[in-house]
Amino acid sequence: MYELIIIVYLLVALAIIGLVLIQQGKGADMGASFGAGASASLFGSGGSGNFLTRTTGVLATIFFVLSLIIGNLTNNRVKQSQEWENLTDAAPVVIEQDVPASAPESDIPQ
Repeated sequence: MYELIIIVYLLVALAIIGLVLIQQGKGADMGASFGAGASASLFGSGGSGNFLTRTTGVLATIFFVLSLIIGNLTNNRVKQSQEWENLTDAAPVVIEQDVPASAPESDIPQ
C-alpha cells in the first residue's frame, strides 16, 4: 500500500510540473503588445479559470493530501521498526561450548 501511494505521489508531482510548464502566464502578452491593452490583461480580472488552471489546482490539492498521508505512514513505520530493535538488547545469548580436557603433560612435545 505504501509503495502504491508513493507511485501515485510521484505521478501527481510530474503531472503538476508538466501542467505548470505548459501554461502561459498572464504577463506573456505584455512583451509582444506593449501598450495595446496589455495592462487590462495583466491587471484585469482573469475570469473563471480554464481547464489547465483548474486541473493544476486539483492536482496540487491531491499532492498535499498525499504528502500528509505519506508523512503519517512514514512516522508509523519508524515507530514499528524501533520496537523490534530493543529485543536484542533485552537478554544476551550465552553459548556454551564443550572444551576438551587438557592433555597430560607427558604427551605434550617439547
